[in-house]
Amino acid sequence: MTAAFAIFRTTSAVALLTLVGCGSATVGGGGSPARAKWVSPIVSTPDGGQLQTTIYYGPWQCSAAFISRCESKCAAQGYALMGCIWLADIKGDWKGRYLFMPAEAGGRLAITHCCCDYPKADGEALRKVWNRARPEYREAWGREFGAWPQSATGKYWPGHHIFDLGHGGPPVAPNNVLPAPDDVHSIFNAEYPACYAPGGKWLTPGPARPYVD
Repeated sequence: MTAAFAIFRTTSAVALLTLVGCGSATVGGGGSPARAKWVSPIVSTPDGGQLQTTIYYGPWQCSAAFISRCESKCAAQGYALMGCIWLADIKGDWKGRYLFMPAEAGGRLAITHCCCDYPKADGEALRKVWNRARPEYREAWGREFGAWPQSATGKYWPGHHIFDLGHGGPPVAPNNVLPAPDDVHSIFNAEYPACYAPGGKWLTPGPARPYVD
């Protein structure tokens, strides 16, 4: 368990490079407003800078480029692609100093899931692992991105498993759990079976920029 959460402590130093340099980076563009948005408090980074994270929530249909990547990923594992679901965009804004001068940088990272034709797994057993780890996971998240989001009534947002537990997704991997508002999480859960079903809308390409900030 400790090793899994230790990854959080290394992410801050490279988060900016990940957001800027990843091939899945996106820029908010045309379309409707995101279904929901979360803005983190400003947190300090190991390099002495400050980072603020914004999460824009879908789900949206994947762009043609994302679907193509999913096809390659599934094929490499020996599975067929059933669908691709674009869950959210994570935007990072960093301020600090570079070469003793004030500097700013940032970027976006698309959070997608490739619904390969994976075999079913014992999701209940994996959920028990997540339930035991959830408090510690939230604390680790908070050290990196600010306190785990809560509703207006003080209830913690659910943690959505990007690679779902029902198909063997890792229950406590730092890159596999995304906080999501209750209503958005319900939509995610409702759409996942359709993403794994043949001939659904999640195999139809959507726009490269599906939402506005």
